[in-house]
Amino acid sequence: MHNNNNGYPSSARAWITVTILMVAYVLSFIDRQILNLLVAPIRRDLVISDTQMSLLMGLSFALFYTVCGIPLGRLADTRSRRGLIALGVLFWSAATAACGMARSYVQFLFCRIGVGVGEAALSPAAYSLIADSFPAERRATAISVYSMGVYLGSGIAFLLGGLVIRFASAQGDVVLPLLGEVRPWQLIFLVLGAAGVLFTLLLLAVREPARRGVGAGVAVPLAEVGRYIRSNRRTVLCHNLGFAGLSFAGYGSAAWVPTFFIRTYGWDAGQVGIVYGSIVAVFGCLGIVFGGRLADWMARHGRRDANMRVGLYAAVAALPCVLLFPLMDEALWAVLLMAPTVFCLSMPFGVAPAAIQEIMPNAMRGQASAIYLFVITLVGLGIGPTAVALVTDYVFADDHALRYSLLIVTSLAVCGSILLLSKGLKPYRESIERLRQWSAAPKAEGLRGESPASV
Repeated sequence: MHNNNNGYPSSARAWITVTILMVAYVLSFIDRQILNLLVAPIRRDLVISDTQMSLLMGLSFALFYTVCGIPLGRLADTRSRRGLIALGVLFWSAATAACGMARSYVQFLFCRIGVGVGEAALSPAAYSLIADSFPAERRATAISVYSMGVYLGSGIAFLLGGLVIRFASAQGDVVLPLLGEVRPWQLIFLVLGAAGVLFTLLLLAVREPARRGVGAGVAVPLAEVGRYIRSNRRTVLCHNLGFAGLSFAGYGSAAWVPTFFIRTYGWDAGQVGIVYGSIVAVFGCLGIVFGGRLADWMARHGRRDANMRVGLYAAVAALPCVLLFPLMDEALWAVLLMAPTVFCLSMPFGVAPAAIQEIMPNAMRGQASAIYLFVITLVGLGIGPTAVALVTDYVFADDHALRYSLLIVTSLAVCGSILLLSKGLKPYRESIERLRQWSAAPKAEGLRGESPASV
């Protein structure tokens, strides 16, 4: 299993890095998603509307996460990636704790923006670290294991939210030293913030691997990055927008599925948190790792477009699931269909960033990853939850029509993804070839814009 002979870190060292980065991702997603189950108590205490709440859940976070991601992605290409991640974790943990002390809506909004800014430092740097720790034929699996953090974190957020609601109804407020009386929902933000600060000590176990691959260790001018991405524009557009459609379906449903179970089947929030949280944690992790393993297996068997192809297969498999689960008359059937829905919608999110690493020179990976995250987060998290709400409020004008809003929004998004990802297979193969030509050109010429990348 050791792969020292080709200059990569040992398997043990590489997997330690992935595991620690995955824990960071788990923490980030707990902090990001915990709001979805704490809607009622936060709305009550801050005296805010559904629309104001949805801005806290989605857009305020997504907007700053995406805008800050691109400069932070450029830093990941030139500076210490471990140091960048440590600063990001400290920043978002402090902002999460501050959410627990917010006394007004505006204060809460600024704290959520702070969480988004801090979290923007993590993934571009993490993808780059992982790409330099594993050879290409093992990279999709490694990035999928890191990306399990999305589903573990979301699942734990729902479970924690469910347990807090149970605890709150039994215990009431808690008195803390220095802070005085705090609500149970405030306590959860304070605990999560403290956990994040402690976690940064674990990052000392991550060693910065040598940058390798085409363009490693070279500060590429921003104009050249733009030129290279433009030369691959068909691939980048089909890839980013194709995976964004699946992200839109995933975030749109994740934000409203708890409310769907409450409104449609009369469940309570604690019950939804425990059942849905378990499904997201188990089937999300299984789906994302299966997607990575499948892509690596296909790559070993000669499929050069394996990472894009797995995304397409996942979208096709997800379509019947998103069409059926909202229509079930009984909660049990909806729960049973939720498992394959989560499995299929999670499959692409390890292979999508792996695909970016495969078509970009090393010195552009962080920036290209940040652009990908910009698109899928803005479309998925920024617009997905609001799109479902808009259809419920303005098309049906009926809270109990949420099941039909979920069906319409998610199935249209998945159909769009199928179309874009199938169109992107051929340009993706051409982009892999273009990178080989770029690496074959003399490095100095490549940086002056005379390589095939600038054609």
